[in-house]
Amino acid sequence: MLSIYILTYNEELDIAACIESAMQSDDIIVVDSCSSDRTVEIARRYPVRIVQHEFESHGRQRTWMLENIPPKNEWVYILEADERMTPELFAECEQAIQNPNCIGYYVAERVIFMNRWIRRSTQYPRYQLRLFCHGKVWFTDYGHTEREVCDGATGFLKETYPHYTCSKGLSRWIEKHNRYSTDEAKETLYQLENGTVNWQSLFFGSSEVERRRALKDLSLRLPARPLLRFLYMYFILGGCWDGQAGLAWCVLQMFYEYLILLKAWEIRDITQPSLETKALESKVI
Repeated sequence: MLSIYILTYNEELDIAACIESAMQSDDIIVVDSCSSDRTVEIARRYPVRIVQHEFESHGRQRTWMLENIPPKNEWVYILEADERMTPELFAECEQAIQNPNCIGYYVAERVIFMNRWIRRSTQYPRYQLRLFCHGKVWFTDYGHTEREVCDGATGFLKETYPHYTCSKGLSRWIEKHNRYSTDEAKETLYQLENGTVNWQSLFFGSSEVERRRALKDLSLRLPARPLLRFLYMYFILGGCWDGQAGLAWCVLQMFYEYLILLKAWEIRDITQPSLETKALESKVI
């Protein structure tokens, strides 16, 4: 058996379906970031544990919950409110945890947008570390999201999980990605200053995770990033075959990339004034 952590913040539209999809587990823990809607009220209708903790960042929230909310079982799975656990995935998780050679497993998401699986332009299969042995994995911040630190070997599961990325409407999606773009802009500037492109992982990475992360490091250094991202997703990955939903998805991702670029310029100009600005200030003085 495995424990399931469910991360929430104002998820009254999703939390019931999410919990019900995870009911095969005998230990469900809702970690709520102090929601202001009916998330906690709805979650209390189910046999789950509920713990609230003020949100700082994705990486810190995950690390805090792992350190402060001990699970009933040795193995845990992290689920977000707009995602679902499937019976097939749960069964594979139960089989996977019998393997003594791995401490964690990556699982691919199926992005559901406008009631359609966006298979091509989302880089499917795109993996996230979700199943792992408690005490063997921690998380650090990277941009708006997190990256895992693993104390041992990891593997990949075949089953996938649905991710309803726009289940609460386009307004919520845009609001959320407006916040995300600020963190991504800061990470972009940090990586341009301190990071490098791992060319070996880009071309010869042993997994999709290694290749994708190297590709992101490269993309930060390319000109016209928003346009390149659209062309890559829509034509090279095949988003044009995902119909109207695929076009909308690619346009939104281009818009998101442009927000990141604009905010990076804004942050850089505020924190690092140009020589011309400094010269003007010195003349005034």
